[in-house]
Amino acid sequence: MSEQRVTLITGTRKGIGRFLAEHYAAQGHRVVGCSRQAPDWEHANYTHVAADVTDEGQVKDLFARVRKDFGRLDHLINNAGIASMNHSLLTPYATVRRVMDTNLGGTFLFSREAAKFMQRAKYGRIVNFTTVAVPLKLEGEAAYVASKAAVQSLTQVMARELAQFGITINAIGPVPIETDLIRAIPKDKIASLIERQAIKRLGTCEDVANVCDFFLKPESAFVTGQMIFLGGV
Repeated sequence: MSEQRVTLITGTRKGIGRFLAEHYAAQGHRVVGCSRQAPDWEHANYTHVAADVTDEGQVKDLFARVRKDFGRLDHLINNAGIASMNHSLLTPYATVRRVMDTNLGGTFLFSREAAKFMQRAKYGRIVNFTTVAVPLKLEGEAAYVASKAAVQSLTQVMARELAQFGITINAIGPVPIETDLIRAIPKDKIASLIERQAIKRLGTCEDVANVCDFFLKPESAFVTGQMIFLGGV
């Protein structure tokens, strides 16, 4: 079995997921990433698997491949997610299902399968993604906020369930970051959101990576079930 740390990250084709994949690959991790479509970039320490995070069969196949190819899994970062920016009265139920299946269902499936793998080594780090839209109760994003609030509850409950196996599970809540996820949001709404932060600027991928670094450290073994929101929200 390789002694190289193995880090699995979902949603690595672009945005924060791509940044984190390149960040940890540059640190010498063997990074396994997934998305439904292939990325347009490569790295010597990176392996991509085409998978839909909402498809249980595909998720199990992905973990079987990680087990076969690398024999270990040290870290999971559940970055994959989608948003719905719409008033609840104008949101189709199909959109609600898609948001919940991706943000909550995908996070659950990957966390469950990762924990099964990690418990054998009595060690693991899982990082989930919530959002500052939860504590801000951001109007116009009811389905998205509900899905991420559910991720927070999932994180806190699984933290208690997994502690006995040496597995920690925490969550990070970014503020708006210049990615595809926010480009469709009106600039005045982004400006209004930034005004509600203690630190009044957009977040960066480096801000997110800094918190992920902390959660993944072996020395963070006594930190679990926690939410860190960026920007002083």
